[in-house]
Amino acid sequence: MSLLAIFGTAILPIITVAGVGFVLGHRQDLEADTLNTVTIYVLVPALIFHSLTTSDLDGDALVGITLGVFIFIGVMTVITEGIGRSLGEVEPLLGSLVLVSVFSNAGNLGIPVSEFAFGETGRATAVVYIVGQSVAMYTLGIYLAARGDGEDWRAGARTVFMIPLIYAVALALLVRWAGLVPPDDSAAMETVGLVGEAAIPLMLLVLGIELSHTDYGNVLRRVSLVVVLKLLIAPVVAVGVALLIGFEDATVARVFVLESSMPAAVTTVILTGEFSAPGEGIDAEEFAGTAILVTTLLSIPLLTLLIGALEAGAFL
Repeated sequence: MSLLAIFGTAILPIITVAGVGFVLGHRQDLEADTLNTVTIYVLVPALIFHSLTTSDLDGDALVGITLGVFIFIGVMTVITEGIGRSLGEVEPLLGSLVLVSVFSNAGNLGIPVSEFAFGETGRATAVVYIVGQSVAMYTLGIYLAARGDGEDWRAGARTVFMIPLIYAVALALLVRWAGLVPPDDSAAMETVGLVGEAAIPLMLLVLGIELSHTDYGNVLRRVSLVVVLKLLIAPVVAVGVALLIGFEDATVARVFVLESSMPAAVTTVILTGEFSAPGEGIDAEEFAGTAILVTTLLSIPLLTLLIGALEAGAFL
């Protein structure tokens, strides 16, 4: 498949829907908070439950993807933390730097791109990826955002147990292990599937709305390091992790690399705004927002090239 065809089938639809959200965010002065709440508490848990219970991925693949996510996040955290400290970055900006360089937009952008590029296996793999990353984000991520403020991160870390996503994963694995998954054509599964399908377009609209409110003028020069870490170093680390895990299904391995190579996660600006302590100089939340916008824009051609390389069997 040519790069133009890849762009037209895997990237352009994503840009179009997110672009609608961007325009709405500007023209209608929409806030994404309510939509984000609906997505996190209703749509994504339904998507995850339905995908995990109906997925053809075997247990080894599920464990391999989750383990790979944790290894990738660990390696990227060490690399980014080391580079940031060597350059003299201090809290809260250092925590923000690590957040946006480590955590990928595996949900709002990653799930749709993976599905468009690699079909049902792409979506199933992306869903498992976001499950693993979400656990890390709402534990390690909250710690990174709030470690400059000794009290907030302890209370914030408890929010992981308030996110329905965790319980959707546990329930899906339980009913799958017990052999109690309802038939695909049952009313219950069709309802859950319908609700889950709504997550993908809504996540893209939320992404566009969030980007439309980003104030990036003051810190644009400071995000070059994030661009290098997130869009250049992260794919290399992901390929190494995929080879280390040794996925039996090549498509799963390729989607793992693709998910790890996504731009900075939108959730990082939410965590930074909620838990970061005030600091001197550049605002950590503005830094995160700018990094999200810049890496998202620059990722468009890079993801097109990466999908072409992965489909051609390069790296894996």
